[in-house]
Amino acid sequence: MRIVSICPSNTEILYYLGLGDQVVGLDDHSDWPEEWQHLPKVGPDLTIDMDRVAALTPDLVIASLSVPGMEANVEALQARGIPHIVLNPSRIKDIAADIRLVGEATGTHKQAEELATHFDERVETIRQQTSQFGYKPKLFWEWWPNPIYTPGQENWLTDVSEIAGAINVFSDYPVANVKATREMVMERDPDHICVVWCGIELKRIKPAMITERSEWEDMTAIRNNHVHLLEEGLYCRPSPRILEGLEKLVALIHP
Repeated sequence: MRIVSICPSNTEILYYLGLGDQVVGLDDHSDWPEEWQHLPKVGPDLTIDMDRVAALTPDLVIASLSVPGMEANVEALQARGIPHIVLNPSRIKDIAADIRLVGEATGTHKQAEELATHFDERVETIRQQTSQFGYKPKLFWEWWPNPIYTPGQENWLTDVSEIAGAINVFSDYPVANVKATREMVMERDPDHICVVWCGIELKRIKPAMITERSEWEDMTAIRNNHVHLLEEGLYCRPSPRILEGLEKLVALIHP
């Protein structure tokens, strides 16, 4: 098959399924794995260049609805009659389901079942480990700074928080994304601030961008120096790499 991925998390699933010899194109934000960076790029994940996609003559495009705005890509694929499947993950349980869906579409059923089963088992193992902790710290996840966007109840980072033995302070909002204010965050007074700005290189983010917000000077996380600049690829992409992020998070908040 000739496969094109137009979302970073899809690319990562394809990698874990061992489909590197069949992937012929990626979106611009698919920066992992390193060994696939020579492949043709077809544009940013929100504005895919469908002419470039079509020029690669794919047998299958793996599309996604994991980020608001990606609907336009799916509509363009439908309009051009390009063969595709659409992943639409919201909660962490959807990751294993998406692995199986990609496995079915690519003829890698056995590998997909093994990968999905391992994923679910590892999640459960981490959950059991953290259930021993009596203290559940409150986490604020910031994936965009201005305006502030943070995950609500219907997002895998709420699940990641819970599995890691913590609480997402915006999990009471029954949506995937919450547009918040600095005052709303301050009122929830998180124990830890987890910075995962989507699409921004870690080296471009400085702690002072968070710690010097005047509204937050008395917040618990700021006073205790619990501001964490995290690799967004380990938290903002619903793929098996979230397991690595989970393990790092547990070590960070339960030292």
